[in-house]
Amino acid sequence: MSLESPLAGALVAPLAAAVCYSRVHTGVHWPSDVVAGAALGAGIALSTRRWWAVRTEEAAELGTSIEAPALPKGRGLLVLTNPGSGTNDDMSAEISEMLPEAEQFAPDTDTDFNEQLEKRISDGRPRALGVCGGDGTIVSVAESAVAHGLPLAVFPGGTLNHFARDAGVASVEATVHAIENGYASRVDLASVIVDGSRSVHFVNTATFGGYPDSVRLRERLEGKIGKWPAAAVAMIRVLAAAQPLKISLDGRQRSVWMLFVGNGQYHPSDQVPMSRRSIGSGTLDVRYLPSKPFLSRTRLLIAALTGTLGSSATYVHSVTRTLSVKVTGSEVALATDGEVTADGSEFTFATDDNGLVLYRDR
Repeated sequence: MSLESPLAGALVAPLAAAVCYSRVHTGVHWPSDVVAGAALGAGIALSTRRWWAVRTEEAAELGTSIEAPALPKGRGLLVLTNPGSGTNDDMSAEISEMLPEAEQFAPDTDTDFNEQLEKRISDGRPRALGVCGGDGTIVSVAESAVAHGLPLAVFPGGTLNHFARDAGVASVEATVHAIENGYASRVDLASVIVDGSRSVHFVNTATFGGYPDSVRLRERLEGKIGKWPAAAVAMIRVLAAAQPLKISLDGRQRSVWMLFVGNGQYHPSDQVPMSRRSIGSGTLDVRYLPSKPFLSRTRLLIAALTGTLGSSATYVHSVTRTLSVKVTGSEVALATDGEVTADGSEFTFATDDNGLVLYRDR
């Protein structure tokens, strides 16, 4: 428990100590038995970190710290609030209270989202954009911010808030302080061009193959059976039904079960990615699962359970600035930031290298 949540561990530790004392005090166990048992339990818990990495709560490293427009009381800030993301009603009221001069609007669900935002920007000429919603909403507003040369303020109004958590902007109070004082940092915004025409941006990940399905299944199960059992069940189910994809990676022919492209650098490098170390390095984190080795799915699961993914032929990890992917055969669905956004057979991934200015407290 202490490995996953130090605060919860600190709260439970006195109870555990009291149990240990009571066992000795009542004569049920010798002191040496209790000490040995506690040491054994702690050792087993620590040893699991070899294959079950603990997600760090520290924010990722961003790009250069810069000065952005300081907006006292939110004057000059246009905030888009997505009513369909998370619990935005309470957060919208909190933003209004703390930034009374900021303009907030919720887009009409029956009208094109981006058209509404562009009209608001054209009519109001804001000095900065804000967004209260999930990752899918954040990336849409981030595109407009980059296109208009405006800094972006993120309020974590989604269900999971991957980007807000990784970027260190998960606190409304801290973001408000950054907005009023003009504190900001540069961050990467990644993109993928599909079939040479359509451009799709993403702030977290782009994936195809079984990975999107495994993430959705894991998130449905983890509330019932726990994070790591849910991850194992999801991987087994998805891989069992998966069909290998024949692709070309930067001109090299590969057959893969799934492909993962992350914006920035994820951690750990030799296990399933659990957290992000950097969103300001101008790089893409690329991981894929080859289908060619004999019994590759079985070997992959064994490697995951034994903490040997980093040295396994069934798991490949690299860091790059661009990536070209061509799929042989039928088109595949591309998922960006957890949502299926395009179907295609040719994908060119890149990062804009610190192209987005993000309000973040210091």
